Amino acid sequence: MRKRSYFGIPLIGLFLVSCSTEADKTTDKGNKKIPVTTVIEKDISLDRMYVADIQAIQNVELRSRVAGFLEKIHVDEGKFIKKGQLLFTISDEELRAEVSRAQASLNSIIADAKTVELELERVKLLVNKRILSSSELDVAKAKFAAQNARIEEARAALDHARARLSYTKIYAPYDGIIDRIPLKPGSLLEEGTLITSVSDISSVFAYFNISENEYLDYLRSRPKGADTTDKTVHLVLSDGKQYEFPGQVETVVSEFQENTGSIAFRARFPNPQFLLKHGATGKIKLTNNVEEALVLPQKAAFEIQDKNYVFVVDKANKVKMRNFKPKARLGDFYIIESGLQEGETVVYEGIQNIKDGMQVSPAMVSQDSLIRKNIL
Repeated sequence: MRKRSYFGIPLIGLFLVSCSTEADKTTDKGNKKIPVTTVIEKDISLDRMYVADIQAIQNVELRSRVAGFLEKIHVDEGKFIKKGQLLFTISDEELRAEVSRAQASLNSIIADAKTVELELERVKLLVNKRILSSSELDVAKAKFAAQNARIEEARAALDHARARLSYTKIYAPYDGIIDRIPLKPGSLLEEGTLITSVSDISSVFAYFNISENEYLDYLRSRPKGADTTDKTVHLVLSDGKQYEFPGQVETVVSEFQENTGSIAFRARFPNPQFLLKHGATGKIKLTNNVEEALVLPQKAAFEIQDKNYVFVVDKANKVKMRNFKPKARLGDFYIIESGLQEGETVVYEGIQNIKDGMQVSPAMVSQDSLIRKNIL
């Protein structure tokens, strides 16, 4: 009787089971639901942040206009001062002496002028009597004119001396806050010595720069015919908190900076509590209204070598990797500049398991629900 070998039977069974398992896996993978969403158009408000340099609406240095000793300081550092308030006194003994000398010189010259005037009248009388020639009269008139010129010169010298004397008292040029005073009474001052500065911070200016593309977006977001400077902005302080008072864009310079390609804006903010100081920093939050912006969840995108990609699902449910260019980020969403169109379907979740050309079973996730969830 011929014997049969059964060793191959289990192997064949194992092979069949193995093939069946792989087929099941492939089927399961093909049937697995992949969350997808669509690129939509939406009118949005886009916030952009810009580093701002905060400056007082007025800030001037107070310098000594005459040499002398700082005799008295009438105000303390950091205090609020009123326009015309006396701030500093400089020693004035030498300048008072200058005024006295100038006054005495003027008095002497005026007295001499009286003598010259009398001489002129005498010469006129003698010329009329034909005792002196007319040339003598011309000489007398010239002397009188020269003496009057000396009077004007002496008066100018007196005015100058009085002005220099007035510089020994330094007054507040306007209402404001006095800065640090590094000098003490008795300090020797030269002409031009910096004493302190005064800042009017009842309002402040915030200067910031934006790129050319962002400037064009800003213009497009404005109502037709609206003034380009009529725009409300907000200030975010260095601690990350938003300043309670909104500001207003006042000016935009007329040209772009050649080295940076940016253009400068200036906004004014009220500062009733004097919270904002000259020289402080912060960030301007500029809100632009963008109509029909293409919106895409950031979760649907991935980066390869600093470029942004998504998996686009076609009508046959096959995925294709595509590069796109984002315009800005807004919360958990991208605002699309190019590369995608409204209504296109993209893989929303599970992109790490997707390969280019793969066929998927899409499960639509409404982007409206995502927007409501993320409060876009």
